Amino acid sequence: MKQVQLIANGAPHEVCKVVDVPDPGAPRPGRAVVRMMACGINPADLLGFEGRYPGPSPLPAPCGIEGAGVIEAVGEGGDLAVGDHVIVLARANWAEKVEVDAAALARIPKTLSWRDAAQLKVNPPTAYLMLRDYVKLKPGDWVAQNAANSAVGLHLIRFAREIGAHTANFVRREELVAPLKAHGADIVLVGGEDQAARLRTEIGDAAATLGIDAIGGPATRWMADCLTDGATTVNYGYLSGAPCEIEPSHLIVRGQTLTGFWLGRGLGRLSAPEREALFADMAAAFEAGRIVSPVEAEYGLDQLADALRHAAAGGRGGKILLTPNGALR
Repeated sequence: MKQVQLIANGAPHEVCKVVDVPDPGAPRPGRAVVRMMACGINPADLLGFEGRYPGPSPLPAPCGIEGAGVIEAVGEGGDLAVGDHVIVLARANWAEKVEVDAAALARIPKTLSWRDAAQLKVNPPTAYLMLRDYVKLKPGDWVAQNAANSAVGLHLIRFAREIGAHTANFVRREELVAPLKAHGADIVLVGGEDQAARLRTEIGDAAATLGIDAIGGPATRWMADCLTDGATTVNYGYLSGAPCEIEPSHLIVRGQTLTGFWLGRGLGRLSAPEREALFADMAAAFEAGRIVSPVEAEYGLDQLADALRHAAAGGRGGKILLTPNGALR
């Protein structure tokens, strides 16, 4: 059986290798074997491989934060059945098959496409929980975010609109403005040192109570500049590789808060029924077209290095997927 393992920290396409490992065989009681159909490659995967984010350990270690598949065998106990479609909540999904505790599986509708299922675990709940858990947003409030063309950014735009909030979206390139406007973004600006002044030209004194920061470094400070006194900036990524910057005046004079979001902690706060309900709602959002996340390319495990290079490249227009058991229909 083929499995992706991280052998050292470094450039992802150099340090992740496909290796042969024993087939899982019959699962033990309370466990299940899942044949993996599609797996998303996320920035957190790449940062973990580089050693800049919590990653697989000790090395060598199986890897892959996200994946969806079909239950092939079940051990005694539990309510899962052969043929169920599931997402795997464990963090070693890039393999032809995985054996995991049944509690680490969430059943999904069989009508949900594998391309959407491969992206269900990480980005939709990240966007949803960041909107829900930090600021009580009111209709008409503004939410600002950077890296707005990311999958999280696309979902956040749609979820914010559902609760009546407006989004101010910052991107790196002018050519991203029109597609995000078509997706439902209220305002799209190229980010930078003066983004707060340009945003205020658009929205005046309207309340901007929540900022979502995926970048770190000076982008965190630029985000805080955009926000109302008493607002909260939530940092959930560090695409810049730099520590979050913020001025004492943001915190002391303007009463703002800088905090962090990590999905593992956010999901850990939920009971099993709450977690199941969350993923059910995210699946329903995909199926109803309330959220969308385009896929740019799909690769088999034999194309792992190409897939990782593609995922790490700038200027992409969608998610990169691994398909461990062959091309999707």
